Amino acid sequence: MRIDDSKLTQFIAREQDAYAQGRPVSRERAASSNGFFGGVPQHWMLDWATSFPMQVSHASGTTLTDIDGHQLTDLCLGDSGAMFGHSPPAVAHALRNVAEQGYTTMLPSHLAVEVSALLKARFGLPFWQITLSASDANRFALRAARAITGRKKVLVFDGCYHGAVDETAVDFHDGQTRAKPSLWGQAVDLSTITTCVPFNDFDAAQIALSSGDIACVIMEPALTNCGIVAPVAGFLDHIRKLTRQYGALLLIDETHTLSTGLGGWCAVHGLEPDIFVAGKAVAGGIAAGIWGLSDEVADSLHRVRREIPAGHSGVGTTLSGSHLQMAALRACLGDVMTQATYDDMIASAMALESAINAQIAAYDLPWCVVRIGARLETIFAPRPPINAVEMRASFNNKLEAALHLGMINRGFLVTPFHNMLLAGPGLPTDSASRYAHALSSILTQLT
Repeated sequence: MRIDDSKLTQFIAREQDAYAQGRPVSRERAASSNGFFGGVPQHWMLDWATSFPMQVSHASGTTLTDIDGHQLTDLCLGDSGAMFGHSPPAVAHALRNVAEQGYTTMLPSHLAVEVSALLKARFGLPFWQITLSASDANRFALRAARAITGRKKVLVFDGCYHGAVDETAVDFHDGQTRAKPSLWGQAVDLSTITTCVPFNDFDAAQIALSSGDIACVIMEPALTNCGIVAPVAGFLDHIRKLTRQYGALLLIDETHTLSTGLGGWCAVHGLEPDIFVAGKAVAGGIAAGIWGLSDEVADSLHRVRREIPAGHSGVGTTLSGSHLQMAALRACLGDVMTQATYDDMIASAMALESAINAQIAAYDLPWCVVRIGARLETIFAPRPPINAVEMRASFNNKLEAALHLGMINRGFLVTPFHNMLLAGPGLPTDSASRYAHALSSILTQLT
């Protein structure tokens, strides 16, 4: 079957009306939020398919309740910030315990030793630093990589996402590295400090690294922000071999791919990075990022620091490594991110994958599903794309908006930027069947 565009237009109009009629309090609050630029505290909150943002009352586990009283099964989970559920009990308990113990002192918390041991045990690398976000962690790690190697450029992959890091805000276009056209106030020619090549392109990566001017390859093990693009067999091992051959460092950003399994993609698949970065969910949704260093990288960074004057390093922020963060990190790493938690999440994701595939088959649609652990995505293409160009060719913004809006009105919250679902722990066992029923009720009106 095919999606009928006229039916799609009519469906969106009906669903927008149903959304607005069912949320009068959210509509009134949204209209009154003119003290914020764009009416929201963070402009991404306008990226949903709805005519005005839903206002949240509270969220717990995998359930979100808006201020009009609607309960939704949350498959967005704060775009991964709440990957392990909203307000995990262990994290909430830890935060209550430190609530009157001081939040930030610019001195190590008594929890620091335990947190460092948990980081080492969970992710493998021996030395760690704490930041407020994965964006900060990536920025600081790239600065360290340049200092260590004496090189200026970084290598990224088309379609990547590493937060608000200038060097990574590029696309591969007509064989050239170009700044994303949507950037605000871009002042630097990013092609002078970044080389961008297609993901899963063995030869392009080798050509770029053989130039000898790459300080660091920064990459996700699988693309997750343009849509999920998994690495083809041997690609990540190829990159690891090339970085060692040409003297570049390998930074693996697992902020999203923590969904793979315990310890992230690197632990599950045996990939050995020089630098490891994660954020968002690593402290249970409390603002925190981590970057870890191998023995060799740490030794090199110590040497660099001895050779330059003391003073501003361009690395670190005042609130990083706070007592509050340490409490949340200890609880999340030690008590939430367990094998049992991952087993539960991945089983739920597999059930969703099966349910969606059944609907794709029932409606004879040229779509597919890609899953990485607890994270999965419906793609409007008959086979999984292998790079960002193929993924972009599958985009249908109007259809995507219709699915997102329809799912909200049927009790499911889906990540607004694409068709990604994240199965959190404790997802009700009937979620897959309910999602399939909701999807079928939408597709019946579109085909």
